[in-house]
Amino acid sequence: MLKGALAASITPLRANGGDLDEGAFGPLVDFYVQTGLDGVLALGTAGEGILLDVEERRRVADLFLQASDKRLLVAVHCGAQTTADTVTLAAHAAEVGADAVVVIGPPYFKLDEGAQYAHFFAAATACAPLPFYVYEFAATTGYAVAPAVLERLRDDASNVVGLKVSDTPLDAFERYLLPGFDIFVGPESLIADGMARGAVGAVSALASALPREVAAVVREPSSQGAAKLGELRAFVERFPRQAALKRLLALQGVSVQEDVRAPLRTLTLDEREELDAWAGGVLSYASNSS
Repeated sequence: MLKGALAASITPLRANGGDLDEGAFGPLVDFYVQTGLDGVLALGTAGEGILLDVEERRRVADLFLQASDKRLLVAVHCGAQTTADTVTLAAHAAEVGADAVVVIGPPYFKLDEGAQYAHFFAAATACAPLPFYVYEFAATTGYAVAPAVLERLRDDASNVVGLKVSDTPLDAFERYLLPGFDIFVGPESLIADGMARGAVGAVSALASALPREVAAVVREPSSQGAAKLGELRAFVERFPRQAALKRLLALQGVSVQEDVRAPLRTLTLDEREELDAWAGGVLSYASNSS
């Protein structure tokens, strides 16, 4: 079972985003271990998973697991456009020793409750008995997973144990605080409110670049701490997210490149200069407070 503070990790790429940067996975995971995270979610939104092909995604899962060597929990996001690819990725994650599988609903087509259930049930069955988590993010998929579908999955598949919920505002988040599910908060600004209402941790994109700050708020949730994380996240979101997170890691000495998979883009020179100037104060504060 997952617990605590997890980074929704970036995926190291090179060659203008065309290839995996395999040598960067070790230093990246070492950084996460050193900064006190409990685990990582590989290949989620911050990790560009939906833009990689099935073989690349299998390789990324392998690389995170090898680099972690059981020092961190490793959940693998296996959501894909088709049920067949999702099942293939979920089965692979179980075979290679992942700690959990996470699946978002396929984007673009608005699935009704029957289609939602069939898709998630197939994926959960493919990785059983590995813990399975639904990734709820209506703004990304274009539709919300129905709570009735989640309750049916919980009853029919014993390994369906929780959700990562990235919906905002709080009332949209709260509808997923269902009995029998471990809930992980996606929006950093909701960590304190979510955990006060029973969430067990956070899976955070911001933690992929600022893990100390996020882990501290998960360990000791406070409205002030969550609000500060919200401010940090809002600034990062002014830039192309994946490239900005990679740039912030590089500024901390982690050997990852800014490369992203098209159609995502890297930072412009002006954006890089603005982000670097902001990071000088933020990262200096992080160093002095750690």
